[in-house]
Parts: sequence; C-alpha cells; structure tokens
Amino acid sequence: MSCVLGFDVGTRLTGVAVGNYLTATARPLTTLNVREGKPDWDRIDNLMTDWQPEALVVGLPLQMDGSEQAMSRVARHFAKCLEKRYVLPVYLSDERNSSQEAARRFAAARAAGLRRRRDAVDIDAHAAAVILESWLQMQSPR
Repeated sequence: MSCVLGFDVGTRLTGVAVGNYLTATARPLTTLNVREGKPDWDRIDNLMTDWQPEALVVGLPLQMDGSEQAMSRVARHFAKCLEKRYVLPVYLSDERNSSQEAARRFAAARAAGLRRRRDAVDIDAHAAAVILESWLQMQSPR
C-alpha cells in the first residue's frame, strides 16, 4: 500500500493521519501526547511499523500572510527529527486554516450523527487528515 503519514504538531498534542497516494484521501488515526516538548516516539515507532509509510508530511503553521511564527520552528524541528529517525522523505505542508476545516468537518459529522462530543479529543488527528489530504491533492496529476 502506498501510504503516507501526516502530522499536525502541537505543544501538548500531535494529531496523526494516514493517507493514500492513489485516492489522494486521508483519514485521522490518533492523537499523541507531547511531554516536555518531546513527542511520544514509542507510539510513532509503532505507527511506522504498522503502516510502513513511503513518506511523512508535517503541517507547517504559517501566519495568514505566509510568514513563519513560533510554531513553525517547532514543526520544522519535528520534521528534521522524523527524517533523521526514519530515513524517509519528510515534506512540510502549509497548514493555514486546517484546524478550522477540521472543526467544520467534525461539526458536520456530529450533525449527521456520525460523531459524538467525546470524539472532539481527536480534533488534532482530523486536522492532520486535512493537512495530509491537501498535500496529497497537490501531488496528484491534474
């Protein structure tokens, strides 16, 4: 399977999603805790073993004008750590508005009865899916 893992990096939580090159779609997988600035590498190792991705995509938080912000450095550092640890291509993807889109999709799923309020804890995984899907769609030939 030609899959890609995507990450929405935060200071407390990091969302993870899996995507498929062929369909250019992604779905949320899980949310990982971040402790003292360090991600849960054991869980990431397990995800890497389970999914065997060909590449990794990390959301790059930017200001609305496209300039970088403090979290941009955090995301870049995380991407470099992934690249060094797993020796896979790691891509950065503009994540502007991904959280809002994830919240909109979550609200729509709740309204349709597909999600419950308690599922909101995984909103970061949904944001990772939005980031990854956007990146995948940019990769597919038009």
